[in-house]
Amino acid sequence: MEPLEALDRAAFLVVNGWHAPWADALMLAVSDRFTWVPVYVIFLFVLQRRYGWRGLAWAVPSVVLLILISDKGSVLLFKETVQRLRPCYEPLLQGQVHLVPEGCGGQFGFVSSHASNHFAIAVFMIMTLRGVPRRAVPALLVWAALIAYSRVYLGVHYPGDVLVGGLWGAFAGFLVGRIFVRIVQPSDRSYA
Repeated sequence: MEPLEALDRAAFLVVNGWHAPWADALMLAVSDRFTWVPVYVIFLFVLQRRYGWRGLAWAVPSVVLLILISDKGSVLLFKETVQRLRPCYEPLLQGQVHLVPEGCGGQFGFVSSHASNHFAIAVFMIMTLRGVPRRAVPALLVWAALIAYSRVYLGVHYPGDVLVGGLWGAFAGFLVGRIFVRIVQPSDRSYA
């Protein structure tokens, strides 16, 4: 396990070492949960347009379940079990971490809840949109990956934290998206 952790630390130092004042501000904004509130509202709007008011009525509890699984799961199943220190707390990296002023967060970082939550939402939207429009799939995945990348850049997660967090979130998004699509049939069959 140590060779894998050493590789993760080395990859972290490379990504975290690529910093500039303009990028610090950008990555802080990308990582800020409130930056994305308008995007979440747009997602709900899109779901309402695609599935009607019944779909929106199912979308809200589905998204709550989705975040519960991805967020609480990332904490209970991973962070509290594995208890891997965040890079900003790691004694081996003391003095080497470029920590962008936002604080380090909790002591443990495996897995990244940011990566988990945003990949969960991205995959859920991919499942519910069913590939229409086609550019939505890469756009949603790039959006989630950018947020995951920002967590490494900011100095609060290792690449492995965001990779596994993204996989956990993608699983949650797939699961809840599949349930949602089975429950709520599209009002316009042209999307099927």
